[in-house]
Amino acid sequence: MFSRTDTKRPDLSVKRGKSSSVCELAAQADTPAVYPDDMSILQNPAFMGRARERVEFDALLADARGGTGSVLLIHGEAGIGKTALLHYCARQAFGFQIREISGMESEMELPFAALHQLCAPILDRAQVLPAPQQRALNVAFGLAQGDPPDTFLVGLATLGLLSEIAAQQPLLCLVDDVQWLDEVSKQVLGFVGRRLKAESMLLLFAMRGEVEDPKFAALPRLELGGLAEEDSRALLTACVPGYLEARVRDRLIAETRGNPLALIELTNSMSQAELAGGLVDQPSLSGRLHDHYRQRIAALSEPAGLFLLLAAADPTADPTLVWRAGNALGLGREQAAEAEAAQLLVVDKMVRFRHPLVRSAAYAAGTAEQRHTVHQALADATDAQVDLEHRLLHRAAAATAPDEGIAAELEQAADRARARGGVSAAAGLLQRSAALTGQPGARADRALAAALAHLQGGSPQTADALAAEAAADALTDLQRAMVARLKAQIAWAWSSGRAAPIHLLKSAVELDTLDSALASEAYLDAWVASLIAGRFAEPGGHLPEVARTILRARPEPSDEPAEQLLHGLATLIEDGIAAATPSLRRAAEGFLHDPDPAWFQKGDRLVPTAATLVWDFETSAALSSRWVEHARTSGALALLVGALGVHEFVLAWGGELETAAALRDEGDAIEDATGARMFPLGAALLAAYRGRPEEAMPVIRATAASAAERGEGISLQAAHWAEAVLRNGLGQYAEAAAVAEQGIDETYLPQFTWWILPELVEAAVRSGNRERAEQALGRLSGHPRESDWATGVQARCRALLSTDTEAEELFTEAIERLERTPMRTEAARARLLYGEWLRRGHRPVEAREQLRAAHGQFTAMGAQAFAERARRELAVAGEKLRKPESRAATGLTAQEEHIARLARDGRTNPEIGAELFLSARTVEWHLRKIFNKLGISSRRALRDVMPGAAARTPASDQETVRPSGGHHV
Repeated sequence: MFSRTDTKRPDLSVKRGKSSSVCELAAQADTPAVYPDDMSILQNPAFMGRARERVEFDALLADARGGTGSVLLIHGEAGIGKTALLHYCARQAFGFQIREISGMESEMELPFAALHQLCAPILDRAQVLPAPQQRALNVAFGLAQGDPPDTFLVGLATLGLLSEIAAQQPLLCLVDDVQWLDEVSKQVLGFVGRRLKAESMLLLFAMRGEVEDPKFAALPRLELGGLAEEDSRALLTACVPGYLEARVRDRLIAETRGNPLALIELTNSMSQAELAGGLVDQPSLSGRLHDHYRQRIAALSEPAGLFLLLAAADPTADPTLVWRAGNALGLGREQAAEAEAAQLLVVDKMVRFRHPLVRSAAYAAGTAEQRHTVHQALADATDAQVDLEHRLLHRAAAATAPDEGIAAELEQAADRARARGGVSAAAGLLQRSAALTGQPGARADRALAAALAHLQGGSPQTADALAAEAAADALTDLQRAMVARLKAQIAWAWSSGRAAPIHLLKSAVELDTLDSALASEAYLDAWVASLIAGRFAEPGGHLPEVARTILRARPEPSDEPAEQLLHGLATLIEDGIAAATPSLRRAAEGFLHDPDPAWFQKGDRLVPTAATLVWDFETSAALSSRWVEHARTSGALALLVGALGVHEFVLAWGGELETAAALRDEGDAIEDATGARMFPLGAALLAAYRGRPEEAMPVIRATAASAAERGEGISLQAAHWAEAVLRNGLGQYAEAAAVAEQGIDETYLPQFTWWILPELVEAAVRSGNRERAEQALGRLSGHPRESDWATGVQARCRALLSTDTEAEELFTEAIERLERTPMRTEAARARLLYGEWLRRGHRPVEAREQLRAAHGQFTAMGAQAFAERARRELAVAGEKLRKPESRAATGLTAQEEHIARLARDGRTNPEIGAELFLSARTVEWHLRKIFNKLGISSRRALRDVMPGAAARTPASDQETVRPSGGHHV
C-alpha cells in the first residue's frame, strides 16, 4: 500500500543551469528515489503537468467521499505518466483506505494472483458475505476445497467485500499494469468496476497501450497523451543541467510527443554536444528507450548484470528470495549497490525497477544459459511448502530439454488451477507442460488439453494453434479424431453457424468406432449446431442429413437418457414425432428422475426441450426449473444464463409473464456482467405476450437481425413466431398471417412449425383467407394428439373452420383440455376465440361470459394486447369495461422496478444484490430512491403500490428507510 506523504510540500523549483540530478529532486520531494513507473520527479505536481487530469481525479475522490462509486481506466504508451497519476491520486486521498496492486508479467498464469494481492489483507471481513460467495472466494484463493467457483460469483463476492470495507471508510483501489494481470483477476476486477454505484470507493486502472481487452471495454477511460508543450519545456528545464539548445529541445518534444519518461531518459543519454545542438541520430521512441536501457545494463559489471537478471526473473519482488538465490550464485549487496547506483532498481522492502521497461530489458539482455541459471537458483531458493506454483514455474523456465517430471507437475498444477476456477491459468500451465513433454503421443494429449482449456477460456486463436501442434504429434486414430472434433468446436465458437454442423458431424463419425461416449457428445453437438443454423447450414450439415447419419451410426440406442435423447432427436427429423415420442419421453423421464444429472453441468437446453417436443409442458417446466435451481446453487453463471433463457421461454408460454420477466431481468444482469448470451426465444415470446408493441418490436427485430448475421435459422423462426403472436393480440391479422407464413419452414424442426401454425390459422381466418387457414390446419392435424395441450390447441384451430354445432363442441373441448394444463395463455385464447365466435353468432350473454373470463385471465397475466382485444369484444357484446388506467408514472427505472418487485416478494438486500450483481449497499441506495419516488417508507407498502403474489414472507415487514448509512433498507 502507498504510504501517506506529508502535507507540507517542499519547494522543487529548479533554475536553468543549476546542476540538480533527478535523485536530488526526488530526495527534496520526500519520495522514494525510484518508482515502479515513470520518474520520481514526475510525482511532484510542479513538474507533472496534467492540470486537467488532476482536477478530474480530485472530483472522483470527492464523489467517493460522498458515497458515489466510480471507476476509471487510464491507458497510454509506456512512460506517459500513468503511474504518476495513480501516485498523485494516492497523495490526495486524505481520509481514504488505499489498496494498491500491480500486474506482474510472470504471474499471468497464476489464477487469482492479482485479486489475492488486493483482497488478502481484508479477507477477515468476508464473513459478512452470503455463504456461496464466501465459499467461492475461499476456493479461488486455495483456502478451501470445493467445485471450481464461477468467476463472476467470485466477482460478486469481491464487490461485496470491497463495499463492506468502503462502508467503514472511503476506499481507493489502484491497479497498475493491468495488461499483466492474470485473466481471471481481469474478469473479476472488470466486473467490479462495471457494478460500482453507491459505494464510497474509487477504482483506478492503469494499462499500457490501447484498450483491446473486452473485459475493460465498457469502463470509462482516460487516454493519456504526452505533456503539453509548455509542461514538456518545464520538465526539460528541471532535468537538464547546463545548456539545452532551443531547436534540440523542440525536436525532442516533437519526436517524443511529450512522453515524460522519454524526455528524461533521452536527454540523460545525450552528450553535452548533442544538447547544445550537435547532430544526433533519432531512431523510433520505443527503440531508443530500449537501446538506452540495454546500454546502461551493458555498462554494469558482469556480476551486477547477472544480479539484475536474477531480480527481473523473480515475479514476487521479494528481496529475501532474491538475496537467497543470489547467495547461491555468489551475488550479493555489492552487485545490488552497483545496479542501484546506476538508477536501474532499488532493493529495500521490495525489489523495484526504475520502470517495467528496465525489467524487460534486463531479462532480454541475459543469454539463454544465464536465464536458465537464475531460474534454477530461484527455484532452489523457493520453499515448495509456501509457494509451490512459483517454484514449479522457475523449474520449468530453467529446463533446457524436455522433462517429463516437470511436465507432469505442470499438468497437476493445471488441475489445481482449474479447481480454483482458473481455466485460463490452467490453459497456460498445460501449454508449458506440452512444451516440456518429449514423447509425441503424450505431447499430443497435453496439447489437446491445453487447446480445449484455451477454447473454454475464450481464446480460440491460441486453441487453434495448439490443435495444430496436437495434430502434428498425434500417433493414434483416437488422437487424430479428437483433434478433428476440437477444430470443429473451435470453428463453431469462432465463426458463424453455417459451416459448424458439417465439421462437427465429420468429427463425430471419426470418433464413433473409437470412443462411443465422445462420439455421442459430438453427434449431439452436430444436431444442435444444425438446428441452430437451420436452412443457413452448408450442404451436408442440414438437419435431415445429420439425423440420417446419427441413425445409421446408432440404430439401437442404450437405455441411458443421453442416448435416448440423441436417438429421439434424430428420429424426430427422419421419421416424425410418432416414431420419436417413445425415446424422447424416456429421455425426459430419465433426466427428471436422475438425482445428479450430468446434463446440469453441460447445460444442455435440449433436455427440457425434449419434453416440450412431445407436448409435455409439465415435465419441461420441471426440468427447466431444476436446471435454474442447480445453476443458482452452484453459482455457475455461464450455466445459469442458459437455464434462465430456457425457463423464461417455458414460463412466458405458460402465461407466467411477471416471473418470466424477472428471469429476463436476472439474465440481462448476467449478460451485462459476463457477456454471455441468453436464449433469444424467451425474450421475444415474453415481449409478444406482454403485448406492448413499442417494447416488443425492437426485441423481435433485434432477434431477427442477430439471427441473420450469425446464421441462426432457429432464432429467425422464433422472431417470426413471436411477431405473429404479437400481431394476433393486437388484432392485426393480415400482418400476423404474413409473418407466420415466413416462419413456417425456416428450420427443419417440425415442432417449431406446429407451434407457429395455430397463429397462421387464427390470423388467416380473421383476415378472410379461409383457404390458407385450411391448408395450415391440414398440416397441424397431421400431428399426433397424445396430450391435452396438443389436442386442445388442435380443437381450438378446427373450431375456427367448423360449422356451428361442431365448432361449439370443439371450442368447449379446447377449453376443457387446455384448462387441465398449465398453459394459461392457450386456455385464455381459447375462451377469447369462443367468446368472439358467440358474439358473431348473436349470442351476447354467453359471449360476455367467455370474454369476461378471458379478459380477467389476460389481465392477471399481464398480456396487455390480448386483454384489450377481449375488452373491445366485450364492448361490442354490450358490456362496458373501463379501459384500464395505466398506473401513474412513478419514475422508476427498469432496474428499480425489478428491485422493488424482489423486495416486495421478501428478498433481503444481499439476496437482491446476488441476483442482480450489485452490492447490498447499492441495493439499499436504490431502495431509498424507490421509496422516495413511491411515497412510502416500508417494504410492506410495496405490496400495496405494486400488487403481485409475494414469493415468501419478508424476514421483517417493518423494515423502513433509515436516514443514516450502514443500516439496511
